[in-house]
Amino acid sequence: MSTIPTAAGAIDSAQLGRTLVHEHVFCLGEEYRVNYTEWNEEEMVAKAAADLNGLKALGIDSIMDPTVLGLGRYLPRIQSVAWRTDLTIIVATGLYTFNDLPFQFAYRGPGETLDGPEPLTELFIDDLTKGIGGTGVRAAFLKCAIDEPGLTHGVERTMRAVAQASVATGAPITVHTHAASRSGLVAQRLFLEEGVDPAKIIIGHSGDSTDLGYLTELADNGSLLGMDRFGLDAFLPFEPRVNTVVELIRRGYAGKIVISHDASCYLDFFEDPTALGENWNFRHISEDVLPALREAGVSEDDIDTILVDNPRRYFE
Repeated sequence: MSTIPTAAGAIDSAQLGRTLVHEHVFCLGEEYRVNYTEWNEEEMVAKAAADLNGLKALGIDSIMDPTVLGLGRYLPRIQSVAWRTDLTIIVATGLYTFNDLPFQFAYRGPGETLDGPEPLTELFIDDLTKGIGGTGVRAAFLKCAIDEPGLTHGVERTMRAVAQASVATGAPITVHTHAASRSGLVAQRLFLEEGVDPAKIIIGHSGDSTDLGYLTELADNGSLLGMDRFGLDAFLPFEPRVNTVVELIRRGYAGKIVISHDASCYLDFFEDPTALGENWNFRHISEDVLPALREAGVSEDDIDTILVDNPRRYFE
């Protein structure tokens, strides 16, 4: 067992319970929000708390929230939500980009205009060991991304900084990947080059693929498969997502699977997020996915392995 920092205080890993590994509370552009939207802070916090309390009522105990720099993370708001819900919120550090680094980091670092140590690594380690932005809330895991553009300069700097912070602190990693270009393998190779334990890596958005060869290669290399976009039917519909999980379990990979929705209480990327899937919400796994898995013959032991045991081992 190990201690895991959360938005409302530390817990023992045995207290995680049923865990969804990739959910956002708020995912928004703060600069855009401040300048161009009408925002009632109390109302939005209350709505988020109600959404998460509803998820808790469905039997989910914890969520991992990989909202990091680039996705509008604001910890005081997350703390306000955490104090109003019994569901555990585990927060991350890292940086989300598909291409370039933000200007706060682009010109500083190894080989840059202002040559020197990687500032991202120091920032991530501080967030994991001291707390984020003076809130006292420590991140429990790291997040980065590699999408269709591939291993650009900014993406590589971010990923190597995440890997170095993981090795220095023991914190695990979740990486957004683009399944169609098999970028999970690129991410995995880079992390292993930097000395990351493969068991500490969730290859996020693996569930957008039905390519069992790709998925089993990632799992055989030691990492967890993030089957974590249930409800995002625009990327892959419900039945192929479920069928892929069922087949992986049939082949003996239950111990390598984690699940989630990649949903949000509030997301400003689209005017109507449900256009990407009518069931893209926190309830979908509990109400639709788990019944479908059971109907396909998946055992309660395998469901507990996926929802409870695998997230716990990821942190332990």
